[in-house]
Parts: sequence; structure tokens; C-alpha cells
Amino acid sequence: MRGALAGAAWLFLASAPAFAEPLTLDAVRRSELGDWQGKLEYRDYQSDRWFGLPVTVHVTDGGDGVTQIRTADFDDGPKSAPKAKIVRITTVSIASTDGRTSHSVSFRKGEVPEVSTSTVLLDPASSDARHWTVIETEAGRDDNRPAEVRVTTRRDGDSLTSLKEVHFTGAPNDRTVGKPGDKVPDKAGDKPGGWHTRNRTLLTRIPGNPQP
Repeated sequence: MRGALAGAAWLFLASAPAFAEPLTLDAVRRSELGDWQGKLEYRDYQSDRWFGLPVTVHVTDGGDGVTQIRTADFDDGPKSAPKAKIVRITTVSIASTDGRTSHSVSFRKGEVPEVSTSTVLLDPASSDARHWTVIETEAGRDDNRPAEVRVTTRRDGDSLTSLKEVHFTGAPNDRTVGKPGDKVPDKAGDKPGGWHTRNRTLLTRIPGNPQP
């Protein structure tokens, strides 16, 4: 009888589901490694219209587990027809030891490298490396004006979407271009607590890439 009970207990333990490890930002970053394709849609402030560009993204680990290299190729062909024009933006980012800060530098031919530091928050509702939401915020500039920038990235299986929103922190005519006193039309992001949608990236993992 004792042997039977022991055997039953072993079978119960063997069939009991293992507790999943809590999802971490490191796991989220690793889940982005590989190749993606899709489009970047951006909103033109003057016309208030949406424009889209095809894009492919290649993400690799820098070799130390905390540095990430992201290469994005945008097909800007319509402006240089009949030959397609590829605009490449390479971003090198590193996760800080505090677990909630990311530092990055973006490079684009013909432009000064862009340096930024953002605060990173993992949505508690995120369940695993294929289903998560991350929110990054930073103080920066948009439309040549000081602004708070928020990027919300969501992964749902093989789909990866990022939404960039801005909240202007200066007066509507606080710009670095134009003539002093030029009137700048109010935007949604000018309102207290208001956020203005700037662009969105819609990507799908290219088949054959390592999972997750």
C-alpha cells in the first residue's frame, strides 16, 4: 500500500503543471531578435494625412545580453522613382542595470547621430515572450518643439506593433525653426494631458526565424 501511495504521489507530481517564470524585460528584448517586415505609417502634421513606407527590420544581440542592434531599411521609393531609395537607420541600444532604463544611439547617413534615454515599463498584463506590451517614455523633441515622447510596443504572436505618441511640453510657438512669433496651429498634444499620434510601425516576423 505504501509503495502504491508513493507511486501515486510521484505520478501526481509528474503531471502537475510547472509554474512559469515571471516575464522580464530581458526576455522581451530577446524575443525581438530576428527578422521582421511590414510598414511604417506616419502622420503629416501639415496635411493631417497618413503616409506609409515598406520596412524590413533585423534585430541582433550585441553579444553581451544587454546590447541590441536594430537595422531598419525603409523603402522611400516614391520620392525617387523609378528607382527605389532605401533609407537605413541603425539603432544601438543597451539596457541599464536598474532594469527600467534604456540608452540608445541612432545612425542615419547624412545626419547627426541621435542619442536618447527612455524609461521602460513592462505591462503587468503581459503573459509570455510572445504576448507582451512595453511602454517607453522620454523627454525629447518633435516637430522641432520640446515634447514628451511615448512609444507603446505590443507583441501578439508573430505580430509586432509600435505606436509613437507625443505630448508637447512647450508653448505652441516654441520652435527652433521659423520666424519669432510665428503662429503654430494647436494640436491634440498641446492640450494638458493630451497625446498626439505621430507614427506607427506594423511588423510581422519573417518565417524561418528563431522563435520566440
